[in-house]
Amino acid sequence: MGTPQNALVHNAASPGEIMESVIVRGDLAKLQPEERAKYYSTVCQSIGLNPLTKPFEYITLNGKLTLYARKDATDQLRSLRGVSVVIVSRERVEDVYVVTARATTSDGRSDESIGAVAIGNAKGEALANALMKAETKAKRRVTLSICGLGMLDETEIETIPGAQPGPPALPAAPAASLALIDSDQSELLRIIGEELQDYKVTPAKFLQAINKLAGVTLPDLSAESLNTLTSDQADMLIARLGKRLDEYQKDAVKASKKVPADDYQVDASGYAVDDFDTDGPQF
Repeated sequence: MGTPQNALVHNAASPGEIMESVIVRGDLAKLQPEERAKYYSTVCQSIGLNPLTKPFEYITLNGKLTLYARKDATDQLRSLRGVSVVIVSRERVEDVYVVTARATTSDGRSDESIGAVAIGNAKGEALANALMKAETKAKRRVTLSICGLGMLDETEIETIPGAQPGPPALPAAPAASLALIDSDQSELLRIIGEELQDYKVTPAKFLQAINKLAGVTLPDLSAESLNTLTSDQADMLIARLGKRLDEYQKDAVKASKKVPADDYQVDASGYAVDDFDTDGPQF
């Protein structure tokens, strides 16, 4: 005898129940793979990380599918938000080695976290690895804390009983979407950068805008660095920064002269930030 149709409707989770599971309980298990990919990318975008570097992975913890941070996440966060980390103490408490790390942001905020690893009677290389792990754990935990991310770091996962790896962070993408920047796109970016210098957008600020908009951490504007961008990222940068350049040029034509040296700066959205903004351009 078949299952009554109303029973199927009753047992199926409604969209509202699914969203409650995600937002309130933090359980991503009910999302479809495409929905998880969108959620993953949205989380990355909201904090300025590049999803293509897979800064997060999924893990099933206490029956819930959730995200934890990988090394790529904390490395990018420190670079993007100007976080510096120092070790303030190292000590052994019985069979546990404890390291305390302090993080400081460019605006003067600070936070501290510990990294603790059981060392028991470990010696030699095993002891050395445990000491380094405690320091790494402390640095990553304090980075996540000062950046306001209440999630686990990958160094903590292996010590949690019952934790199980989740599905891949991102579904396999078509090769075309991961195609790298081509020579024409690279040349367009170079031209836009050169022309923006006429409006006092320095190469350093142009690089800062590229890193913020694309969610990357390019060290410079060399061909080698630009060639690590994807074609999609390049198209987005050309559109956004080219639009800003076009607006500068139109303003200059209206004024029948070049824009004064310090009138404009490029912000993260591609729009001008006035000089009286004491916090500077918001990249």
